[in-house]
Amino acid sequence: MTNRQLFLQNIAQTSDFPLALEIQKAEGVYLYSDTKKYIDLISGIAVSNVGHRHPKVVEAIKNQVDSYLHLMVYGEYVQSPQVLLAEALCKTLKGTGLDNVYFTNSGTEAVEGAMKLAKRYTRRTNIVACTKAYHGSTQGALSLGEEQFKRNFRPLLSSIDKIERNNFTDLEKITNKTSAVFFESIGGESGVREADYGYMKALRIRCDEVGALLVFDEIQSGFGRTGKFWAFEHYDVKPDILLCAKGMGGGMPIGAFIASHEIMGVFKDNPILGHITTFGGHPVSCAASLATLNAIFDENILYDPKNCKSGCIHSKCRSTDCNFIEQKSELFKKLLVNPKIKEVRGKGLMLAVEFESFEVLKPIIDLAIEKGVITDWFLYCDNSMRIAPPLVITEDQIRLSCEVILSCIE
Repeated sequence: MTNRQLFLQNIAQTSDFPLALEIQKAEGVYLYSDTKKYIDLISGIAVSNVGHRHPKVVEAIKNQVDSYLHLMVYGEYVQSPQVLLAEALCKTLKGTGLDNVYFTNSGTEAVEGAMKLAKRYTRRTNIVACTKAYHGSTQGALSLGEEQFKRNFRPLLSSIDKIERNNFTDLEKITNKTSAVFFESIGGESGVREADYGYMKALRIRCDEVGALLVFDEIQSGFGRTGKFWAFEHYDVKPDILLCAKGMGGGMPIGAFIASHEIMGVFKDNPILGHITTFGGHPVSCAASLATLNAIFDENILYDPKNCKSGCIHSKCRSTDCNFIEQKSELFKKLLVNPKIKEVRGKGLMLAVEFESFEVLKPIIDLAIEKGVITDWFLYCDNSMRIAPPLVITEDQIRLSCEVILSCIE
């Protein structure tokens, strides 16, 4: 049997029409089959932020493999890759009070851990989430999602209330019974939706008024995806708990939820070992993540202060002069112009290209893949094309990708 036949027979399928691309190699922004080269405009769904097989990530993985693999369940041994990564993450969050990291295997696990943490710390059971938000597929995380994905898996968690992004009236649903509000700094599967600046301020104020924790889900938007290392930096609003994964590992599986020592400390007793994981913070994944983080800053993937005319202070700068990701974003928006394109929206390299309907979009995506450009749509916005390439994509590669997409539209 061929690999394709074995794939269909032995690998659990989640749709009747998997892409089934047989990839032999990946590097930078490219995926390679035996016969074709593809530009990856979705980064494995916002995972390969520094590109596929970044040399420093590969080197870090090999070096760690030569030292040790799994030693003990998370939190028992002092493991250098975990310690150094946690320190580096906390440095990016200086001044926020977020200085304690719990490593997980994935974004969904980060959501699950944060849900437990919020309920344990506040001693409340109600959770508020945003409409058309995706936080994961395990039963707790799924409880925060939309009905179309969870109706056939009930019973799920009760006491979940939903608010609409940018709807100030809905903030009244956050009460003194609310343990936490789970909110994507920039909505992903809703089709890349930004919150208004004033709304984010009001959301923070409302949580403070009623004693609810504000949890920012940056599983998709973090690690430079939007042009700043953390998407919430666009709003000058600090969360109580921060979630990350996807682009965090440079292609390796890892996630985390980050809070203050005070909040995270409730896992120590009543019960002891309040949250545990065997493989969370795996040393190889942590080594890859640290290399990813360092590459973003050392190689000026996001911004180069030397090019800034406004005298920026690194990630705090609001000028586009030094922000490479914003410049690349603007190039996509400038080039993707066609009567069938209703809108190109988003922040940084987290973009959505909106069409009239899924029926219009799907043939364009299929033809683009045939022509060597990989993209897709969003779970809750199937009339919009996802544009989320590796952050290292070049201007020439952007131009080529847009030429292919426009030719497919025609």
